Amino acid sequence: MSRITTDFRGIIMFRRDYRERDLLVKILTDKIGPAMFFVKGAKKRGFRMAADILPFTHGEYIGSLTDNGLSFINTASDTSQYRSIATDISKNAYATYILALVDSAFQDGQGIGGWFNQVVAALALINNGLDEQVIANVIETQLLVRFGVAPTWDRCVICGRDDLLLDFSEQYGGMLCRNHWHLDERRLHLDQRTVYYLQRFSTLNLQKLNSIKINPVTKRRLQFVMDSLYDNEVGLNLKSKQFIRQMGQWEEKLKKS
Repeated sequence: MSRITTDFRGIIMFRRDYRERDLLVKILTDKIGPAMFFVKGAKKRGFRMAADILPFTHGEYIGSLTDNGLSFINTASDTSQYRSIATDISKNAYATYILALVDSAFQDGQGIGGWFNQVVAALALINNGLDEQVIANVIETQLLVRFGVAPTWDRCVICGRDDLLLDFSEQYGGMLCRNHWHLDERRLHLDQRTVYYLQRFSTLNLQKLNSIKINPVTKRRLQFVMDSLYDNEVGLNLKSKQFIRQMGQWEEKLKKS
C-alpha cells in the first residue's frame, strides 16, 4: 500500500506539537497498526476535530493512510474518550504503558491483526474498573512473542510433562517440572497460583473477560516475572514503565509514613 483514503477504527496513542498550529498524532489503527498522522491547524481555536484527537480517544475516522510517511485525517465520527483513564493517574499510567508496548512491538504502517481488538478490550476493561496492573500483565505476557521471547508456559521444556509442579526458568526459556528443578538453581521459585495465572494470561482473550481478582501477593509475583523477562530478555526500558515503578515506590512510602 502506498496511500489510500479509507475509513478506519483508531485509538489516539499520543500527540505532540508540530510547528506553531499543527500536531503530530500517533494513532493505533485497525488497518495499518500504529501510524503517525499530521493534523493541520489542530491547535487553532475552534478546530472542528479537537475532541476527536484527544489522548485515549477512540472511534471511527476517515483519512489518507500510508505505510511509509505521514498519514492524514479527514473526518471523525462516533468518537469517545476513555474518561476514567484520562482522569485517574494509575489507570492513565498503565494504559499509556500498554500503548507504548504495542507501539514498540509493531512496525508503523503494518497491520496488527487481532491485536487491535485486544488493545481496545484492555483499555475498556481498565476504564471500567478492572485491575489495571493485571490487564497490563496480560498484554505483557502475550507481547513477549513479538519481542522474540517465546516462553513455554504450559509444560516442562525438558520432558514436556504438565502433571507435576512447575517453576519458571529464564535460563531454559520456560517451565521446568519438579523432576528438573535441579537444572536451574536460579529458577524463579514461583508458587503454583502464580504459575496458573501466567499460563492463563498467555492465552487469555480480553474481549471475553468480565472480571478478574488476584490477591496482592500474587500480583507482586506476577509483576516480578514480567519485570524480569522485559528487563533481562527483551531489554525494553520505556518511560511509562519507569513512571509506574515510581508510583509503586511512592505508594510504599505513603504506607510507611
